[in-house]
Amino acid sequence: MSDHSEAPVIPVEAFEPPYYAAVFTTVRTQEQSGYSETNARMEDLVRDIPGYLGMDHAQTPGGLGITVGYFRDADALTEWRSNTEHRAAQQRGRAEWYESYTLHVAKVERSQGFTRPRDPQIPTAD
Repeated sequence: MSDHSEAPVIPVEAFEPPYYAAVFTTVRTQEQSGYSETNARMEDLVRDIPGYLGMDHAQTPGGLGITVGYFRDADALTEWRSNTEHRAAQQRGRAEWYESYTLHVAKVERSQGFTRPRDPQIPTAD
């Protein structure tokens, strides 16, 4: 949902299935007044939903944005979808911020992950 260029690049971990993924793909308009603040508020709100697992973001240089939210069960996803502030943000998004968007909701049946082990011989900036 937001640009976290200073945050480390780490994908959301693989969880034990089943769980749900909501894939929100957008193209934004030129008018973005208030978007960043609303987006930050939505990120704060969704973290309070029981069953929320995390979120991944990606943005192409051409302007296509992809946000994937992960939820433990359909009830968590329904709670997020019906949140009053989230619904108001959706309306404002359609009116001002999005040229187009799609939303795909899927039940995840398989999940796996990989993280390359850190080489102890290579110093880090810790």
